[in-house]
Amino acid sequence: MTFGKLRVHPLFLAVGVLSAFTGGLLSFLAAVLAALEHECAHAFVARRYGYTLDRIVLMPYGAVISGDVTGIGRKAELAVLAAGPLCNLATGFVFVALWWLYPETYPYTELAATVSFSLFFVNLLPAYPLDGGRMLMVLLAPIGKKRARIAGMVLTFLVSAAILGYFVWSCFSSPAWTALAFSALLAVGAFGGGSYGRIAFSRKKFDHGVLERRIALTADAPVREAIRFLREDAYLTLLLIGGEGFVGELNEEELLTALADGNYDLPLRELIPAP
Repeated sequence: MTFGKLRVHPLFLAVGVLSAFTGGLLSFLAAVLAALEHECAHAFVARRYGYTLDRIVLMPYGAVISGDVTGIGRKAELAVLAAGPLCNLATGFVFVALWWLYPETYPYTELAATVSFSLFFVNLLPAYPLDGGRMLMVLLAPIGKKRARIAGMVLTFLVSAAILGYFVWSCFSSPAWTALAFSALLAVGAFGGGSYGRIAFSRKKFDHGVLERRIALTADAPVREAIRFLREDAYLTLLLIGGEGFVGELNEEELLTALADGNYDLPLRELIPAP
């Protein structure tokens, strides 16, 4: 997965240095890797729907990926948002399965599994800007953008207050400073939406020749289904097959033109040039 822009927040480096001096470097690195996996899952599913997430920022609490969400449908947005937590959940279960097969690996992978499961549960909290809060906003869209926004803000502050209460309770034994930081993050976090940008592919240059990649695909599939077959190092030709058999061919230029026009849900058969 490649990103057009990768930035590192200054506090990310500060937290990393602090963790190195306090004995928490391994936990910090495990959290960063799990967060990057989480964001890459968002980007992968977004790509399948014709959007790209290509700007990632390493933050002291993990990572944030962004683009422009303009025009994305409710179903597609929910799928993109759910991809991150589900990826972390799947990774956690992989470690559990590893323990079942090879119990001796438990001491070396317990931390990674704990971080993965934690990211899954935390990101499902109904608080913005977590994935759970964003999904809630999408589900509440039918009641109106303003009402959904107010409901999201109220729930976010309730979750923030609950976490702050946990921090206060922890002060009677061992203060949970991460809970305090997390509570503050939710309380003052930006309530503006993230962004997703329409995916863009450059036209091929044939000065030195390019390999042709021929893929057979159902003619009734939407244009967005063909995106995953595009490659930078090969020229795509789609062989469209329908119930009546071979329907026709569609070259990469014709597919890119449809993508540029935003015809993501148009059946591929409708792009075949008239004889």
